[in-house]
Parts: sequence; structure tokens; C-alpha cells
Amino acid sequence: MKISIIMGSISDREIADKIVKKIREFDIDYDVKVISAHRALNLLEDYVKGEEKETGVFIGIAGKAAHLAGVIAGMTIRPVIGVPVKSSTMDGLDSLLSTVQMPSGVPVATVAINGGENAAILACQILSLSDESLQKKLRDMKTQMVEKIKNTEYKYEG
Repeated sequence: MKISIIMGSISDREIADKIVKKIREFDIDYDVKVISAHRALNLLEDYVKGEEKETGVFIGIAGKAAHLAGVIAGMTIRPVIGVPVKSSTMDGLDSLLSTVQMPSGVPVATVAINGGENAAILACQILSLSDESLQKKLRDMKTQMVEKIKNTEYKYEG
């Protein structure tokens, strides 16, 4: 199974790059597209329906009126993760609320504003439910995080 990443705009590429970088660490196939839910709804629907058999998780990245992840969730039974994008309007709070406030029956797992890395990790965790080698990679990542914290020192220099 792969992870399909959809940006609402090419301006979201910095977040998509972080997602791709993290996904590559886990050796998972992925696909990245730019498809606006507002400007190209038919194209989005064709893509989601066409990729549904190969995709384990969809990630939608969008800012402002950030309906992309919700629209994707309305088109598929696959898990959908929304990444709200910080914009010049309301520091991304509008994006966060547009992504997280979904009607009953259309869930979108939502990460922090600009939280691409966590979206990638969550997608990997979802795929790991049926992949023991991926579970091991995730456990190793957690162990490395703990080791980094253990080895962090602070010395007051005042």
C-alpha cells in the first residue's frame, strides 16, 4: 500500500516535502499531486477513485478554506489525514478549523498546523497495522527519540 499526498496548491510544497522525506525514511511508496478541491473537483474525484485500491492512507494539505481533506474523506473509505496550512489569514486557525470540523460519518484525522512530519508518521502507523517490518521501523524511531533526549545536556552559562 502507498500513501497518496494531495496538495491544494503548489504553495503547499514545503509541507509536502517534509512528508515525503519522512515517508522515504520508512521505505513506503507514495504519490504526490496538486489538486484543488475548489477548482478541480472532478479531477480530485477521478484521482481518489483511481488510487483507492493502491492507497492505504490519503493526506490532504490545504490552507485558508481548507476543505481538501474533508472532500477526500467524503470520496473514500480509506483513512484521511488533514494537514492545515498556516496562512496570512488568522495564522492558520481558519485552516485548522476547516480541516477538523467535519460532519458525523466523514472523519478526518487532523495534525497540527504545518504538521507534515506528524502526518507522515501517523500514516505510517496506520499502514503498520498490517506490516510487522514497518512496526519495527516505527519502534526504532521511538527508541532513537528517547536516546536523543537521554543524551541532551543543559549547562547554565549565566
